Amino acid sequence: MLSIERNPKNRVYLELIDLCFDVCDEFHLVVRTDMGSIQGLEEIISKLKASLIEMRCESTWASTTLGDDQTANVYYFHADENAKKIIRLIAKSLYQWEMPNLPEDLSFFKQGRVWLATSSHEEQCFIYPDNDTEVSRIKSIEGLRIQELED
Repeated sequence: MLSIERNPKNRVYLELIDLCFDVCDEFHLVVRTDMGSIQGLEEIISKLKASLIEMRCESTWASTTLGDDQTANVYYFHADENAKKIIRLIAKSLYQWEMPNLPEDLSFFKQGRVWLATSSHEEQCFIYPDNDTEVSRIKSIEGLRIQELED
């Protein structure tokens, strides 16, 4: 498991997003119903509509488990070229995916398993590569500060 130690911004963010879309087949974005509304949410979802798989009300997602019977709207999308283009345009850094400005906790899945889990409010991100090739590709992103952790 790898931990991202500093918010990937600009070129580093774009390279990380490109890698996520190359390796993964799904991603999600979260809208916390207990944190108010996002201005422009409908526009964001509309742009991503062609890639939308489903929206589920859930209390658990890749990086978070809510207590007290709280739920959030978790939007699942195909990691396709349409979505990649939009995700690259909307934000300039990984932790910019945070309410109230944007949906939060952009996370990616590979064959149903979490591959990259982000908690934007906590400024935490963990990557779970499957093999040495993926680790090498992550480490080759110049400027991406990562730390290897025990699983």
